[in-house]
Amino acid sequence: MVHEGAALNRTEGRHRVVIIGSGFGGLQAAKSLKRSDVDVTLISKTTSHLFQPLLYQVATGILSEGEIAPTTRLVLRKQKNVRVMLGEVVAIDLAAKTVTSKLMAMQTVVPFDSLIVAAGAQQSYFGNDQFATFAPGMKTIDDALELRGRILGAFEAAEVATDHAERERRLTFVVVGGGPTGVELAGQIAELAERTLAGAFRTITPSECRVILVEGAGALIPPMGPKLGAIAQRRLEKLGVEIRLDSLVTNVDYTGVTVKHKEGDEERIDCACKVWSAGVQASPLGLMIAEQTDGTQTDRAGRVVVEPDLTVKGHPNVFVIGDLMSVPGVPGMAQGALQGAKYAAAVIKRSVAGRDDPANRAPFKYFDKGSMATVSRFSAVAQIGKVEFGGFIAWLAWLVLHLVYLVGYKNRFTTLINWFITFISHSRGQMAITSQMIYARLAMDMLANQHNRPAQQSALAAVEEAEKLERERGAQR
Repeated sequence: MVHEGAALNRTEGRHRVVIIGSGFGGLQAAKSLKRSDVDVTLISKTTSHLFQPLLYQVATGILSEGEIAPTTRLVLRKQKNVRVMLGEVVAIDLAAKTVTSKLMAMQTVVPFDSLIVAAGAQQSYFGNDQFATFAPGMKTIDDALELRGRILGAFEAAEVATDHAERERRLTFVVVGGGPTGVELAGQIAELAERTLAGAFRTITPSECRVILVEGAGALIPPMGPKLGAIAQRRLEKLGVEIRLDSLVTNVDYTGVTVKHKEGDEERIDCACKVWSAGVQASPLGLMIAEQTDGTQTDRAGRVVVEPDLTVKGHPNVFVIGDLMSVPGVPGMAQGALQGAKYAAAVIKRSVAGRDDPANRAPFKYFDKGSMATVSRFSAVAQIGKVEFGGFIAWLAWLVLHLVYLVGYKNRFTTLINWFITFISHSRGQMAITSQMIYARLAMDMLANQHNRPAQQSALAAVEEAEKLERERGAQR
């Protein structure tokens, strides 16, 4: 079933803007066009705007998913020139100026005059996608909930294990990747075991678990420099986290991981819970766009090498922003997406007003506001310009910054309350787990694989098959 996009245009003749993605870049672009004489269609494969930097707190029971992922439709409901559509973009036709999205068995074709692609990035396993079965990434709400189930489930399994070696394996956690996400997650697993779960079990002592952080570079949080990496390492080691630097994971399976060290020797680590936060791969939409232009390239991570005005060659009305754009000096962080969105929206506004000259646009300029990463309770590292510092002051700055960028006053208030409870007491408010958290993704992959679907289509294909089964069962009643 195909729906024609003409039905989406509420005002005949108005400039049509299509935005792909509801992350930092996509949502900011829509908001920036609020008072413009345009019709905006925002297409996203999720119903929410995800505050990705706090996913690890969902995974470790500090926050609920609703506090970091407000519904996009509700966020934008007062903005009358925006329509929000749920669906996965399956085709972009730059020549015809259309975007085709798919939701279950329904396809919708949406025409555009200007296009903003903010589709973001996904977890990269560096060509070893089979690792995902045993080591979930940290990019989506599904990932975070699955990891919460796996982390807390490991302690539960250890409680009933009678074999000593199996109990040790269940109590060993390996985090692959020493960037901000890996550092934050390793610290929180250690604190979860030391503080929250203390005294809750009878046959195990949670604080005796092993948390191992594996990083391929020579220091943690490489983009922030060796000084802050050393501060983060000292704090994690004080929490009992084992650090493996200059080490690469060469294999991941059900029973554990294999790590190859710089010296060439290999180490086998038996563990039940593995987390992958080692790399990112841009959305495949980047390559789809590049292939339709004359001379536009993608980098090794699949990001689009854009023009100085964030467009692609030959299409001054097509903007690529956020994690999908490759611009020298602009990191794949929220600030880059937010600033890119504001720039693209400003260009569109000038175009609608008849004041845009594509050949002479002022180039996009990124303003670096710094970067931060929390390590544990009361400890973080921060880099603002040339100033580098860590400890309690950096932690307070991290708290304030993340509260400011959370969407919605209610989410800010409830997040602040949950932080207060977690950091002052031993309690955490989101400790419930279900078997579906752990096994739903595996079941979906299995369902998709039965029909020989490509890996990138597995989630969508599984949804289609599940809906088909549900429809067939309904017809039998």
